[in-house]
Amino acid sequence: MLLVHIEGFLEVARLGSVSRAAEALYVTQPTLTARLHALERELGQRLFVRGRQGMRLTDAGRAFLPYAERALRALRDGRRAIDELERATAGQLAIAAAPAVSTYLLPAVLERFVALHPRVEVAVRTGHSEDVLEMVLRDEVQLGLGRALRHPEVELRPFHEEELVLVVAPDHPFARHGAVSMVELGSQQLILFDRTSSYYEVTQVAFLAAGVTMHGVMELDNIEAAKKMVERGLGVALLPRTAVTREVDSGLLHRVELREAVPMRRSIVAMRRRDAGPATGLVAAFLDLLQKTRFEP
Repeated sequence: MLLVHIEGFLEVARLGSVSRAAEALYVTQPTLTARLHALERELGQRLFVRGRQGMRLTDAGRAFLPYAERALRALRDGRRAIDELERATAGQLAIAAAPAVSTYLLPAVLERFVALHPRVEVAVRTGHSEDVLEMVLRDEVQLGLGRALRHPEVELRPFHEEELVLVVAPDHPFARHGAVSMVELGSQQLILFDRTSSYYEVTQVAFLAAGVTMHGVMELDNIEAAKKMVERGLGVALLPRTAVTREVDSGLLHRVELREAVPMRRSIVAMRRRDAGPATGLVAAFLDLLQKTRFEP
């Protein structure tokens, strides 16, 4: 059953004339007649009878009429939804994000995105970067945000480079120094979070490169807990810059520069299935906003 068959049926029912319906649809009368006959063959019933006042619906035609009207409305609504999606004016956007991304980077982007696209419904799921990648592969979300995990079926678009910085309590001896060395840092109680995360790997690489062994390590499962421990003077921590901006600005934490240390950075990317094709509509609008947003303080 084709859309043109349903449109032809409804137009003849509305006008009561094949010739006038054909004119309204910009087709020839034989073409419209052929479409009506095709629809009747598919339904197995005659839909019209020709009377003195033109084409009149049969009982089968009257029974079919409301369903044809609903079908045409649904198709037009679907077409309008696609148009709105392409123009990024309405629709749904599903995103998955790693915890640090969803806490410290995503809110700034979503605030601007929702202001620009108020009719769009945004759903956010969280999980480790490995979980985010799986959600993208299973087509459960349109975009994933996390660290760069390579997969042949996934395209990666970097949008932010996160740097680990050393933070201490304001009354810590390091706070009186302009900078400290990796050797000095190695002598401190070091607070780390999430041994499975790439931040942990980046920290280990920096200590190995400096030939320094980490002593007195306290491991926590999230960044917020690590910050609280540092605030209370229970140790020092290497944490993402964007995660400590507020505390450093308010004086709850003090940032200390590191001497003779390799850069401790990692790339944050947007993940998308390669077979999804070129980004359009809402996805393109969100990716564009990601690239334009400045996350650095």
